[in-house]
Amino acid sequence: MHVLAMLLATIAFVPIDDRPVTAQLPVMLGRIAGVSVEAPPRDLQGRFLQAGRSDAIIAWLNHEGAKRATDAFVISTDMLAYGGLTASRVPGPAYADAAFRLRELAHLRARRPGAWIGAFGTIMRLAPTGIPAGTPFFAPYPVWSYLQDYANLHDPPLPSEAARAQHLRELIGEPTFEEYMATRGRNLAVDRLLLELTANGTIDRLVLGQDDAGPVGLHVRDVALLQHDLAAANLIGRVSIEPGADELGSALVANAIARTAKWTPRITVRYSTPGGASYQDPIEYAPISTAIDALVGVCGGVRDDDRAEIVLYVRVPGTTPVQDAQLLGDVRTTIAQGRSAAVADLSYLRSYRDQAGFAQLLLESDVSQRIDAYSSWNTNANTVGTALAEAIAAGAGRRMHTYDELAHRTYTFTMFLDDYAYHDFVRPDLNAALASQGIADHTLLSPDVAAAMSERDRALLWGYALKILVQLDPGYHIAAMQLGLPWSRTFETSIDVGLAPNL
Repeated sequence: MHVLAMLLATIAFVPIDDRPVTAQLPVMLGRIAGVSVEAPPRDLQGRFLQAGRSDAIIAWLNHEGAKRATDAFVISTDMLAYGGLTASRVPGPAYADAAFRLRELAHLRARRPGAWIGAFGTIMRLAPTGIPAGTPFFAPYPVWSYLQDYANLHDPPLPSEAARAQHLRELIGEPTFEEYMATRGRNLAVDRLLLELTANGTIDRLVLGQDDAGPVGLHVRDVALLQHDLAAANLIGRVSIEPGADELGSALVANAIARTAKWTPRITVRYSTPGGASYQDPIEYAPISTAIDALVGVCGGVRDDDRAEIVLYVRVPGTTPVQDAQLLGDVRTTIAQGRSAAVADLSYLRSYRDQAGFAQLLLESDVSQRIDAYSSWNTNANTVGTALAEAIAAGAGRRMHTYDELAHRTYTFTMFLDDYAYHDFVRPDLNAALASQGIADHTLLSPDVAAAMSERDRALLWGYALKILVQLDPGYHIAAMQLGLPWSRTFETSIDVGLAPNL
């Protein structure tokens, strides 16, 4: 593809919601590669408990579909069907309404028969969205916790679980329990419809992510049925079912970017410990190796241990200081060989201190300035998918000669500031401050408390930002930065930063 055509290429992207990890990072990937990633206006995407405006987003998609420069679409089916991830977990649109919206994808296909359409949906997680008692939303605390406990039992409950299951149903209440189960049934029917839309050619590439759920629970039967449908329709290679949710938008955007570059990234994986591939996140239903192999494909790559262009280094819990030193040495060797190195640290679930310690090792070495990707917080699949997507965006940009180094450095800086500084230091501080005020539930803060915590977040994170940038990119300075708590909770922060070269 001619360079000018590459610059004009556009990916139309519909996020799963408006959080930074799901809405901001995929757009930033495009900037790294020099490819425009266009998303619907922010006010259409909803915000936490407020569903996105699905019908308006469909109208936006039709508008993007009319643009000749738009040659790829990456679409959250949860946003189209329900209004986003949070809205997908609660009673709301009936199946008929959700299906009607999703069939609009067929109109998009008819209008743009040559465009690539990647879609991502979720298999409903076990817990409804956690919110404080008294919140006018489905299953506020403590009901959502009872539903979570019930859904994590075997299906059907084992004899040893029967009494517990009955007690939980009594605590939940039959009306709420039936609404929850009906919502699961609706979502399963929608996921099966997506398989049909892929089988008939409406969707080119589909990924269904199992949102937060372990190896036991109500989801197991759903996953098995979907895997049966997938195999029966001969969709292997075009559809994948895997752990994760938040990383899927970035993964498919990376796939679309690699397609723009006419590049299939060759990727190998190296773990920090000999048994690292078997490590399993307690809220994922399969070992990390399963998720990684699937994510390589979703991102548009292939596993190639002999001729790898990208080496993904995966640090698992239990890595010793000696193994950390070996990992850093191996990363240096990979970079010296002219290959791309990405680092995904999965140690946060075991120890924030351990995660912070390794991030500090990276920042104190020359490695952090030379790696193509870093991610270290959220579920295993979220972390790995985010790191792979960044490395692929950088590699694609270099191959197209549209690579933007400043955009890349901004992305990596954002990851260190968020995954390391915020989650290892600032978030614990905010939670401690809330606890000192007698506020134990941090899932949705009142407006005045949220404003105070946002101000505290800004003050603390600015200090860390200045220190990290000196270590990570001493040739740059912060020209502008906005920080906050986008969903009025401490689970995530927003970081919108502009870096500039020092004169």
